[in-house]
Amino acid sequence: MDPGRFTGAQNSSQESATLADCRLMADTDALGFWSIAEADPDFLAAVDAEHNQMTFGELASLTNRISRGLRAAGLGRGDQVTMLLPNCFEQIAVCLAAYQSGLYVTTINWHFVGSEINYIVNDAETKALVVHERFADEAVEAVAALDGCVVPAENRFCVGGPVHGFRPLGELIEGHPGDRPDPEHLATGSFMFYTSGTTGRPKGVRRPLDPRPVDEAAVSAGLLLMLFGVVPHDGNVQLTQAPMYHTAVNLWTTMSLHMGHTVVLMDRWSAEGALERIERYRVTGSHMVPTMFNRLLQLPAEVRSRYDVSSLHCMVHAAAPCPVETKRRMIEWWGDAIWEYYAATEGGGTSVSAAEWMKRPGTVGRAWPGCEVIVVDGDGRELPPGQSGTVYMKMPGTGFEYKGDEAKTAASRLRGFFTVGDVGYLDADGYLFLNDRANDMIIVGGVNIYPAEIEGELVQHPAVGDAAVFGVPNSDTGEEIKAVVELRGGWAPGDGTTDAILEWLRGRIGRQKLPRSIDYTDELPRDPNGKLYKRTLRDPYWEGCQRAI
Repeated sequence: MDPGRFTGAQNSSQESATLADCRLMADTDALGFWSIAEADPDFLAAVDAEHNQMTFGELASLTNRISRGLRAAGLGRGDQVTMLLPNCFEQIAVCLAAYQSGLYVTTINWHFVGSEINYIVNDAETKALVVHERFADEAVEAVAALDGCVVPAENRFCVGGPVHGFRPLGELIEGHPGDRPDPEHLATGSFMFYTSGTTGRPKGVRRPLDPRPVDEAAVSAGLLLMLFGVVPHDGNVQLTQAPMYHTAVNLWTTMSLHMGHTVVLMDRWSAEGALERIERYRVTGSHMVPTMFNRLLQLPAEVRSRYDVSSLHCMVHAAAPCPVETKRRMIEWWGDAIWEYYAATEGGGTSVSAAEWMKRPGTVGRAWPGCEVIVVDGDGRELPPGQSGTVYMKMPGTGFEYKGDEAKTAASRLRGFFTVGDVGYLDADGYLFLNDRANDMIIVGGVNIYPAEIEGELVQHPAVGDAAVFGVPNSDTGEEIKAVVELRGGWAPGDGTTDAILEWLRGRIGRQKLPRSIDYTDELPRDPNGKLYKRTLRDPYWEGCQRAI
């Protein structure tokens, strides 16, 4: 991909061209992407996966041209733009263009097949679709699916190379100037991210559009980062490690720009590649998942020690339970830079610093300022500290609905709170501890078993690169515990390996939690953000059977 074809982005792949050659703080106190771009257009905004650089002025120009092009294509306030793109300048620009144009924008998981893409494109009522040449086959299948595609043919655009039936994005912006559209054409838009769809079809989480002027809304767009000690214009460099089709990853990227920080994009993640960029660009913060921690810790000690990570001070993780031992080892390596929070696409949430966590290992923190967290039983009654139940949260000013699904929207609500189905408990000081997702829980002879605890122990074994635990049918106890393991180099599947792992587990977890059997796979089905598609592994064992939950 040549980002410079639209923007004049500069290639800086030479070894000497790092952020050390650039200003780390903007020459302005302005907040909000467009205000910063106007006040200091030469300040570095983004670095892509090939080390091309783009300034705030260049990115603003591309964003404004896309905004003008979308309006000329017939899109107005409340209409929908949908993308199937890797981490790239164009993805950031389309998100920002939608945000200043009063549009909804959806980023699609590029691991989806054509029919899944088609479903989201249609369900979102997409008026403009932007795809990358890398995903051409799936994109073409999506718009040609039997149930059709709502996007007008003239509003289908591609980047990175030709895609049959799509016009180059350059044709959308051709002839449009890069200055800001007139105020009457500006309005605050919103993301509409889709839930993961671990049960049934994914649903769009749709919020009312913010009535404030876009520049006023942009000033407060980075407030979430301040919960983790991040402040505007302080030389922060944000590393975008996971795909931007994930809610938090996208938000962390755009929030950083609104706060005057530089963002560095990765495309295909690797542990050593992340460390290389941390050192090269003096990265200060990132949004991570526990799988990344596991992969980093599996690097040989001499590789880990090769890279300078002293610039880090806000490495935030979420999205999945983090094994206690994994997090402890990361804190030993990265110190107080490790933060954790608990939230969902629907809202949040809790947070915890490294120091707090060390006093309460396993916690995901206390409620954010202004937020509330409760734990209830099956009848909706609040439970006392220490008792597990369904976790509900309340976050002011962030109402939402599941688009087109009133029943699911209603089912997630309880007295103004919402839940995504997680199970956990609060301690006496209000710190939340998560057990697992309700639909991942295993019931063995009436006893509730939480796979996350077992998985957290498994990945500490020197043979185990990754692990998934779930229930499979048992005619006597209803379910029994199955583990599927991805082995590290130097280990081979077989009874000897299985015996070694199980013997090691016996000293770490109770007998009732021990897997009855272990299967092996070359690679677990995870997406690049670490999400495990456990149903892919579990469902074949349940063909012709009915799960209790």
